[in-house]
Order: sequence, then structure tokens, then C-alpha cells
Amino acid sequence: MRSFSVAVAALWAGAVTAMPAPDFPISSLAARKPGKPVSLPKEFKWTSTGPLIAPKDDDRELAGIKDPTIIEIDGTYHVFASTAKAEGYNLMYVNFTSFDEANSAPFYYLDQAPLGEGYRAAPQVFYFKPQKLWYLVYQNDNAAYSTNPDIGNPAGWTAPKTFYPARPQIIDDNIGEGYWVDMWVICDDRDCHLFSSDDNGHLYRSQTKVGDFPEGMSEPVIALEDPDRFRLFEAACVYRVKGGKGKQKYLLLVEAIGTDEQRYFRSWTSDRIGGEWVPLADTEENPFARANNVEFDSEEGAWTKSISHGEVIRKLTDQTLTIDLSEPIRFLYQGLDPARDEGEYNALPWRLALLTQQTAETSPGCEPKP
Repeated sequence: MRSFSVAVAALWAGAVTAMPAPDFPISSLAARKPGKPVSLPKEFKWTSTGPLIAPKDDDRELAGIKDPTIIEIDGTYHVFASTAKAEGYNLMYVNFTSFDEANSAPFYYLDQAPLGEGYRAAPQVFYFKPQKLWYLVYQNDNAAYSTNPDIGNPAGWTAPKTFYPARPQIIDDNIGEGYWVDMWVICDDRDCHLFSSDDNGHLYRSQTKVGDFPEGMSEPVIALEDPDRFRLFEAACVYRVKGGKGKQKYLLLVEAIGTDEQRYFRSWTSDRIGGEWVPLADTEENPFARANNVEFDSEEGAWTKSISHGEVIRKLTDQTLTIDLSEPIRFLYQGLDPARDEGEYNALPWRLALLTQQTAETSPGCEPKP
């Protein structure tokens, strides 16, 4: 998402029921026995809902809800997202137990928390087990974060701190006319890695020791680049694949802008977070997620042509960002009615919807594999 600063008035659309913070990740990886190696498919097919989360009819007068991050804890979904209008961005939080209830659940606007007013956008949430803290990572013209011992208490997010004292030189050298956006943290056994994008064909990565996190981020390096800035644009997210081996241990997704000017996701895999990224489904003809591999099951039909900024729903909530492929992947994303795709970018009416991966077991008319 593009970056513009704004101060947003502090008002609350409704009460949010807080949940107690866990003393440990809800789904402990250590308690799970290693499963059989899994393989990501070379082609993806999806089913999409219609819009599920939209701005409230309140005095915020928002144009769009964007950039979701989501986890599921004991059947409750926790969603953080950007609030957007012409004047700029801030963040919101909502929880619910069924996507049928998602749009009626009350929002909590995070400018009411110590996280504060002003430009905050593109959040990522995860539980950092070593400190027993939830982290919310986001952009504020720098790479910022807030912490909270209880994800269910949206008033508990701390004032922003930043991973860098200022924008790193390598980004200044390469950003061109782009924007520094979409920060993303994932950790392995030794290091925590911070990814970011510049809307100019570069994906950056920094790292620090798990024991030092969030301090000590190294100068970024270019993890992936493309001479066509639109093919490697923004909204990168990286996951560990539960049971994944070799080059399929980690999955990288990056949003691109297609030749039809619509948003979609490309994908790569690697054996290490800091390793070489190998293309998986990374073209317009064979994408990770694009309008051409999505079936829409809503009354609106194909209500969007853009499959834009989003995140895989995680049940394993810790800093390894592990996803379990024993169930179909679900991906919460932002979409846009093509008839309203014009005018000021900040004021476009983005809505959140859900993709569910089609597998042999879930696709209509397909026989399960033995």
C-alpha cells in the first residue's frame, strides 16, 4: 500500500470483547510430532467469498478497509487492518468466531490506544514466544512495531518504536519513485528477519538474533528483485511450511500488478529464510492467486478483478509463522469493485474477502486422491 501521513480522530465504533493473553502459543509446535514431508502444489485454484469486512457507517467516514493480518485462536479470528480514506491511514482491530459475523462485529480503532494517531498502515501480528508478547508490525514512514501481552485487549498496544533510526541507505539508493512499505517479520531458530518492499522491484531483508529482537536489525540486503517494478511490487509475506523439506520449507508471496493493471500474487519457495527463492506459481498465467484462478461463490459474482494485499490464516501463532497444509489454505485479502477503481488511491473502496484453496477433496466434481 502507498504511504501518506495523516492524523485520524480518536473515536470507537463499538465495544470489543477482550480475550485473556496466553502464557504460551495456543498451538505449541514443540508439542507436535514431525509429520510426513509435504509439498506445495505447482498450481493453485481458489474459491472466493464476496466482501466480508467493509467500513462502518460512522463518523470515521472511511473509504476502505485494507491490508489485513489474521490469526485464529481457539475458533476466534483476530483481524488487524488499515483504515483508509483520502486523508490517509491508521489501524483497526476486530474479532469474531464466524466469517458470517465478520461485518457486524464492532471495530476498535487503534488510534485510541497508546499506538496513537497519525500514519500507521499495513499491520502484521504474531506472538513472540521468548518474551510472551504479541507484536504488531506496521509502517509509519519507518518500520514500526507495538507490543501487547493480550491480543484481545486492543487498548493495550504500546506507542510505536522503530527497527531503524531512519530509512536505510540501500532503500534510498533503490527506491526511485516508489514507497517504502509492508514490513514483515519471521523468525527461525537463530534469527528474526524483517522484510520490506519499495514499490520499485526490490524486496529487502534484515536480520537480528532471536535473543536480541527487536533490537539490532542489520542493514538490509536485497533478497529478491525484478527489473519490472510491477512484477515485484509490495505486500510480501513469508511463512514456514509445517512438514516442508528442502526448497519447500518456506513460502514467499509478493503482490504484483499485472499487464491488465490488476493486482495478484506470485509465489516462491526456499530452504532458508535468507536463502535463494525458487519460483513456484509466479506468472500471470500460473499465479499463486489472481482473478484467473479464482471462482467467486458470492451473489455479486466476480466482484473484484484484483486479489490484493492479504495474509494466510494462521493457527500456529508464534514467531515462526508456520502454516499447516493438512487443511486447505485460507487467505484473507483486499479486493476492489472494478467499476469503482478510479480517483484518489487512498479513497478507493477496498473491502476484505476470503479465498479458500480448492483441493482434490474440496473441488466440486473432483475425486479425492487415494
